[in-house]
Amino acid sequence: MDLSVLQVFVEVMRQGSFAAVARDRNVDPSSVSRAIASLEQELGVRLLQRTTRRLAPTEAGLAYFERIEPLIEEMQQAIAIAADTSGQPRGQLRVTTSVAFGHQCIVPLLPEFQALYPDLTVNLLLTDTVVNLLAEGIDVALRLGRLADSTLMAQKLMETRYSVCASPQYLKHWGHPNDPHEVSQHNCLLFPLTGFRSSWRFRARDGQETVVPVQGRTLISSGLALQDCAIAGMGLALLPHWLTDTALKTGTLVNVLPDYDITGTDFRTGAWIVYPSRRYLPLKVNAWIDFLKQHRRFNPGAGGTG
Repeated sequence: MDLSVLQVFVEVMRQGSFAAVARDRNVDPSSVSRAIASLEQELGVRLLQRTTRRLAPTEAGLAYFERIEPLIEEMQQAIAIAADTSGQPRGQLRVTTSVAFGHQCIVPLLPEFQALYPDLTVNLLLTDTVVNLLAEGIDVALRLGRLADSTLMAQKLMETRYSVCASPQYLKHWGHPNDPHEVSQHNCLLFPLTGFRSSWRFRARDGQETVVPVQGRTLISSGLALQDCAIAGMGLALLPHWLTDTALKTGTLVNVLPDYDITGTDFRTGAWIVYPSRRYLPLKVNAWIDFLKQHRRFNPGAGGTG
């Protein structure tokens, strides 16, 4: 039985869509449909019920998937192990992260990484949607915030620090808040995430915490756009250090309350390297993880990479 056809079936079951699998494989959806039809013909049973609105597994399809999925995982693992015997990372590395973090922190590192590993192709998916790594066939994700409990493996890449920022022009026109409570009197640029859009948390050096309600006329789902709006003088913005370091150094943004630790939800936040829980971690994934953790962009004390 053709392994590639079985892999297509497993991907369709995970994603629930011919079109999604076709996009991932860069093929026409009709070729995915033909692969499933040929598998059904070979097995002599219908695996999927197709309508114009939805795709659903039959009882036989579900039973077959439950037995075949772990076998496909084992086969893919065996292929990775065999490929890794060359000692050089090769093949395709699929990585996902948020748009802002990817644009600011990951894309600038790609030329260096690909120069180190010329036999490796990087497929970088930038999205603010939390991607199902197994369903989408992702090797590794970079996620921000406090890590949720899951069956995935994770390593912390770095801590995340936030600051309330504004342009010099805004502060000159509207005044400089000298206390967290004064922030509520200003127009704030808001991010549509629970905790970031309604109140910000401030922690003084003595550990005392203050929750300040915030309001504003601009709500944007992109950290990059929020920073642009702050630089344009539209208001105060709560932004992570990895996004604002350059703007703060050049003076296009000002850290309004530098004596406070600030967050929207939780002070225990960071950037995490997340990957599926597998017994064998492919060489290409190990190479990517080591590259990031040793790079001075995330590890200022590193002396080699970067």
